[in-house]
Amino acid sequence: MTAFAFVFPGQGSQSVGMLSAWGDHPAVRATLEEASAALGEDVARLIGEGPKEALDLTTNTQPVMLTAGIANYRAWLAEGGAAPAIVAGHSLGEYTALVAAGSLTLMDALPLVRLRAQAMQDAVPVGTGGMAAILGLDAATVREGCAKAAAESGEVVEAVNFNDPKQTVIAGSKAGVEAGCAVLKGLGAKRALPLPVSAPFHSSLMKPAAERLRERLASITIQAPQIPVLNNIDVATPTDADAIRDALYRQAFGPVRWVELVGALKARGMTHVVECGPGKVLAGMVKRIDAELASATILDPVTLAEVKTLLA
Repeated sequence: MTAFAFVFPGQGSQSVGMLSAWGDHPAVRATLEEASAALGEDVARLIGEGPKEALDLTTNTQPVMLTAGIANYRAWLAEGGAAPAIVAGHSLGEYTALVAAGSLTLMDALPLVRLRAQAMQDAVPVGTGGMAAILGLDAATVREGCAKAAAESGEVVEAVNFNDPKQTVIAGSKAGVEAGCAVLKGLGAKRALPLPVSAPFHSSLMKPAAERLRERLASITIQAPQIPVLNNIDVATPTDADAIRDALYRQAFGPVRWVELVGALKARGMTHVVECGPGKVLAGMVKRIDAELASATILDPVTLAEVKTLLA
């Protein structure tokens, strides 16, 4: 049997109509109905019709990406796909992984990630924080450049998403990110691309949001995962409910260690990494991190059939 992991995407992969290719697939329809009941609104219409501006609001993006990821995963299982040996998710995608692993219910997870999104937005007013993707520098140099920019400007700027060996995302105050981009270009960055996001996710500025999240997490039932869930903050697979809660709390203001996470999947014997959900961002990252790992994506019936053949 092929040793494979499933990984779930976070914000940025959403698009209007991202589940339309499934038509009236029972597993997808049931997931949309469950999501609508959990959130008290028509999630199928929001995903199917948008508008894009509504879908891109953080408070909508986080729950709809969770819904879409689980819809794809349930369709995979309904079509006879085998359960993966391990699951993980990029940032928000970690919540999808926990639902897939049976640690969180979808009914609990959806209001939780909506609160997470709202708390993140409330922590830093729109327009005062920012993020940027730094291309062409190794992670250590990005960390050094951020420290230099922070010291010189007195602003917050930190390396927060280690996406592949030559792409690291920085976040902080708007002025801090601008200062960081300038320093990092001076250190040889090929590009420093501001990201169209509404808050400096995973930076220390998210600590107030994390405190609100921790309070809500305390009231939610978390089961031991039925499939190991490799987390972002520690690149570990805790099974104790309080340890999972603590990791989710710290993840809100700590870095996404994706390069290390992919390395850990390989170290655990995985030969294939399948991105389950809209888009192909994570599959691309996996290829850039380790070309020996086979990567694929499930986002519609055609790709599902291709992955079943690949893993047979």
